[in-house]
Amino acid sequence: MNNAPETATTNAQDNRYERGLAVLRQVAGTDRPAVLESLADIAPDLARYTVEFGYGDIYSRPGLTLRQRQLANVAALAAIGNAAPQLRFHLAGALNVGCTRREIVETLIHVCVYAGFPAALNGLTAAREVFEAHPAAAEATPDEVSAPAPAETTAERYRRGLAALTEIDGHAGEQVIASLRDIAPDLGRYVLEFAFGDVYSRTGLDLKTRELATVALCTALGTAAPQLAVHIHALLNVGGTEEEVVETITQMVGYAGFPAALNGITVARAVFAERAAAERAAADSAA
Repeated sequence: MNNAPETATTNAQDNRYERGLAVLRQVAGTDRPAVLESLADIAPDLARYTVEFGYGDIYSRPGLTLRQRQLANVAALAAIGNAAPQLRFHLAGALNVGCTRREIVETLIHVCVYAGFPAALNGLTAAREVFEAHPAAAEATPDEVSAPAPAETTAERYRRGLAALTEIDGHAGEQVIASLRDIAPDLGRYVLEFAFGDVYSRTGLDLKTRELATVALCTALGTAAPQLAVHIHALLNVGGTEEEVVETITQMVGYAGFPAALNGITVARAVFAERAAAERAAADSAA
């Protein structure tokens, strides 16, 4: 009997496993990742799926760096708020692949806009534990420490927020603010003053990384399709690519499940089509 197809399948699985194990070791910072041993006595197949699929298939894809993937995971896991052990693992993983403590803290502060202060505070508590366990990696340099913000007027925060909203979200963001004028104008003002004037305007993360994190967490939350559409537009507006959008959403399969990722891709498809139609219209008008 010719068993070549079976052998080829086995080799492919072995390649996926070895490829995934190499990436997992890099993220975990050890040759013996704890997830393998912790599942060995109860669900060894789940450990294998984690390595083969999570790291061999997903993490090994081109399109995002390991640093981007780790910050996306930190944002998503902090936002969904029900996976503290995994959040701690990926906080440490972020340090292991070269993210700074400042980038991690800024990502967790950013989460408060979309998942609330409790999610951000719990994420920062987990980060404190991880930093204490990794003192060398977590040590801050002077330029990583934020100076206290000077006293500002509300008008100054509003103007800075409006400028940031225009740069990041463009027309989509302006529509969100306009939609609140007849029912909750103060909420629209808070979006500008706090979300964009205070949080988005902070240093420590560039706008593209903030939008990658926002796309990841809005996908993982699964309850924010309109906001996900706005921030897919925003990611593209600040230099992201369609490939990076798709990769960020695909990454969420492992952390929020296939339904969340599939719904996210549906939103992305609509955004891409809308932007393509706008580009065609602009080209036709120019011609």
